[in-house]
Amino acid sequence: MSAPQTAGTAWRRRMVARVADEKHRTATALELFFDLCFVVAVAQTSAAFEEELAAGHVGSGVLGYALVFFAIWWAWMNFTWFASAYDTDDIPYRLLTVVQIGGALVMSAGTAAALQDGDYTVITWGYVVMRLAMVSQWLRAARSDPERRRSCLRYAAGILVVQTGWLAHLVVPGDLRLPAHAVLALAELAVPVWAERTANTTWHPRHIAERFGLFTLIVLGESITAAAGAVRAALDTDATFGDIATLVLGGTLTVCALWWLYFAQNASRRLGGFTTATLWGYGHYAVFACAAAVGAGLAVNVAQATGHGHLTAYGAAAAYTVPVAGFVLSVWLLHRTAAGHPTAPDVVHALAVAAILAATFAPAPVLVTGVVAALLVAATCVPRERGGIRAAA
Repeated sequence: MSAPQTAGTAWRRRMVARVADEKHRTATALELFFDLCFVVAVAQTSAAFEEELAAGHVGSGVLGYALVFFAIWWAWMNFTWFASAYDTDDIPYRLLTVVQIGGALVMSAGTAAALQDGDYTVITWGYVVMRLAMVSQWLRAARSDPERRRSCLRYAAGILVVQTGWLAHLVVPGDLRLPAHAVLALAELAVPVWAERTANTTWHPRHIAERFGLFTLIVLGESITAAAGAVRAALDTDATFGDIATLVLGGTLTVCALWWLYFAQNASRRLGGFTTATLWGYGHYAVFACAAAVGAGLAVNVAQATGHGHLTAYGAAAAYTVPVAGFVLSVWLLHRTAAGHPTAPDVVHALAVAAILAATFAPAPVLVTGVVAALLVAATCVPRERGGIRAAA
């Protein structure tokens, strides 16, 4: 098994695979900086999504949000998985990561045009820049890691071919763009499955779980920021705190409960194989997208409560309850799949998801959603954590 990266100098080291069970492996300062720059794209996408919903453009807004968030999530996840196996932290590695950060910032600049006007030119170029930087990283890994050279070359070739497709996608006639987008997205998802068939890269389970957890925290934090901005904007007009008090309380309960539900499980113990890890990584598209949409949904409800929304009451409520239910359902299914068998709280989670969706038709949907989410934590997480404390004692 390969050793951690120590050979060479800070200028350039051999990019050999890191040890999959390396002790004390944690996220690096560069990875955290990468996440913070990426959250700019998340924030811009969430804000544009909120504007589309508030304007009553539900269908086009949801579709545009799903397409744009795929690019954000996939680019972030590919860097994260690569870094878990081949982080040399030398100058070339850092420079290529900076190129990817630049691509992420270009993507963030193009999110509004993509959602509001259907113009994906800027976001596509930013995405392609990021992915081409990853091609360089994989080629470098192929040169230094003979044991996994074929796998690395497959990654590089697959990514390069698909990026050519994304650029060609810009000149595809309008009525064919959505089918072409779907084909290219499926091709992106297929590249890791195809590449890892020759030899598995040495990603680190605890490192992967930590990285996904940290990004979940950042996205939930962005939801809080978006909601706080909506509340401040409402209070700057003719609204009083009494008009939005239930929204503030319900939103706070919801976000805290979502955080608790996500971190109630020890994910690293369950990421023991490529199939499980693939399901975990791919499933986080729904986790991240729903978490970011919660803030947009709450902002829409604040606008509705203060008379500035263009949706029906049920439409505004659904803009909040659906992403919350999606987050709860996604986290529950991810941990259930990772565990490999049904778990005791399955019925409780199913009932909670149904209750959150039913809250769409309640008099105070945001508050009811927050109460249901808090009750789910009390029913599933608190007893388990109390049992763990007793066992430790």
